[in-house]
Amino acid sequence: MEKILIVEDEITIMRVLKAYLSKNGYEVIIAETGEQALSLFERNPPHLVLLDIMLPDLDGWSVLTRIRTQSTCPVIMLTALGEVNDRLKGFQNGADDYITKPFVGEEVVARVKAILRRPQTMYQDEGILRYGSLTLHPNSHLVMLNGQEIDLTPKDKTLLLFLGRHPNRNFTRDQLLDQVWGMDYEGSDRAVDLSVKRIRKTLRANGITNGAIKTIRGLGYQFRVE
Repeated sequence: MEKILIVEDEITIMRVLKAYLSKNGYEVIIAETGEQALSLFERNPPHLVLLDIMLPDLDGWSVLTRIRTQSTCPVIMLTALGEVNDRLKGFQNGADDYITKPFVGEEVVARVKAILRRPQTMYQDEGILRYGSLTLHPNSHLVMLNGQEIDLTPKDKTLLLFLGRHPNRNFTRDQLLDQVWGMDYEGSDRAVDLSVKRIRKTLRANGITNGAIKTIRGLGYQFRVE
């Protein structure tokens, strides 16, 4: 049974949505605030989210942004706002569809069915790696901490993403040079040491403890995960 997370603080609307979706065979979970929605999303991942924009704590845009740092789960925005700019903002932030209130229940169900019929490969996790508060996005080349991008040089970021894809595995300097700097690199292997030093400094400055790069004497470096 496919699971739908409804994020809506208006009880009447929430009940209508739940009734229509349950009648059509979906399992429905409910959140009335943005923080509650994010907590449920992490503990009980849904197949699709119906997300209101106007919420009492975090607004829908903030919730959508946080969801997109960890998942490509489809999200349909629900709002009383009908302006074109709001629609564009939703799509630019990663929304899959946009429904304006008041709406017809059958239309919502039809939109949900249409999105869930799309090939599931469109919503795969894209190899996202999570190590405590640190999130690595190899495909989009992003390093995030608590939903915020960490500032690293392109080469340092590439090195961290490579090590993060191979946790608790040792790599020599030469192996890292080949993988990150390329087979044609003719500089010193000190480039690896300097890059690791910069990454460690950035991780420590951001309070990251799980996912540290360890020096393995005689063997090189390891991305250590507990």
